Amino acid sequence: MKTLFLTVLFFSSFSVYSQLYFPPAQGDQWESVSPQSLGWDITKIPALYNFLEAENSKALIVLKDGRIVIEKYFGTFTQDSAWYWASAGKTITALLAGKAQEEGLLSLQDKTSKYLGVGWTKAPKEKEDLITIRHQLTMTSGLDDEVSDPFCTLDTCLVYKADAGTRWAYHNAPYTLLDDVLSKATNGTLNLYTRQKLLQPTGMTGTWIPMDYNNVFLSKPRSMARFGLLMLNDGVWDSKAVLNDKEYVKALTNTSQSLNESYGYLWWLNGKSSYMVPGFQIKIPGSYAPNAPDDMVSGLGKNGQIVSISKSKGLVIVRMGDRPNSPASEISTQLCDQIWERIMAIADGATSVNDAISETTMISPNPASDFIRMPESVDITQVQIVNMLGRTMNNVPIINNTTLDISKLINGVYFLKINHHYYTFTVMK
Repeated sequence: MKTLFLTVLFFSSFSVYSQLYFPPAQGDQWESVSPQSLGWDITKIPALYNFLEAENSKALIVLKDGRIVIEKYFGTFTQDSAWYWASAGKTITALLAGKAQEEGLLSLQDKTSKYLGVGWTKAPKEKEDLITIRHQLTMTSGLDDEVSDPFCTLDTCLVYKADAGTRWAYHNAPYTLLDDVLSKATNGTLNLYTRQKLLQPTGMTGTWIPMDYNNVFLSKPRSMARFGLLMLNDGVWDSKAVLNDKEYVKALTNTSQSLNESYGYLWWLNGKSSYMVPGFQIKIPGSYAPNAPDDMVSGLGKNGQIVSISKSKGLVIVRMGDRPNSPASEISTQLCDQIWERIMAIADGATSVNDAISETTMISPNPASDFIRMPESVDITQVQIVNMLGRTMNNVPIINNTTLDISKLINGVYFLKINHHYYTFTVMK
């Protein structure tokens, strides 16, 4: 009977998190799951926080299958503070372009001049006519990113360099003009279309703010996490599709052209054989985040704004903050890799549902009131007991080589940690 109880308890502790969860679109409710219940190594979490604080971070959120596992704010920054996404917001624009195409308001094959008018660049008309919306989404407009101000969207700043589709360059101005394309195509403002098609269905909040030539999206950290969760589920929020076009959703996070295989539709793709970075026309061998899963994709912005997802791991990672200590760049590939390296170390060795159920005899009795026993093969001096808040219980004396005194523990569920594995038991008096 006790073994059956433990099996049920283990099953309920793990399997409840195996399905993707979505927080309600209204209100602040969001289910969480403790890292120890997932078998994560919580002893490495303080080092993660120390690293992020040293890198001038303001917020970190980690979702596992939609539930909050880690949520940490630094300094005076809080859950209700708003921050800019910088170029990570390009991923929102990419989704909205797909939505507008789905609604028949534009086509990716349309000439950009259809919406911005002839002469929106200083390129010869025959060269300007080569540029389509798809080229704007893939950073292949062929316009010169080496002008004095690559953010400038005036026609005098948009100079021909190469035929559209033949050169990849991280050029902000042609991207920014996608906002004007969307406004013309939808016959409204960018904020209106964003609110109707993205924010309202998902419960996100935020707004686009004009800054110099740019439009920059600002939101609370949890709104960025909601967007990551939406993309983790291929553009579907719970059971409602925000973007129905599955072909376009797939294209968002797959190689969009042959020039930079690590770039989709304004998304950065991991696990490729090479990648390019802003300001350079060279291919760097390997993945931009070798410590992350190969299927990881990210929205990356200036000063380390990151929304990153891995479908194979069921993870969403959000980082907001000031400029990190890594080299300055329009995108923070190094910081993204460093965060993933630490998250993967924390999650490494997690106990699976099958492992947990097969080891139901590790603790007896269960439930227990005064003591618990373990097999003689366990080094009892290395055992830790952790409560549901992640706090190690220091009031658990060793009785002998196999037995711990739990008489001073209050009623509740605890975790027995042995070599990065967590075994659930209940104190019931």
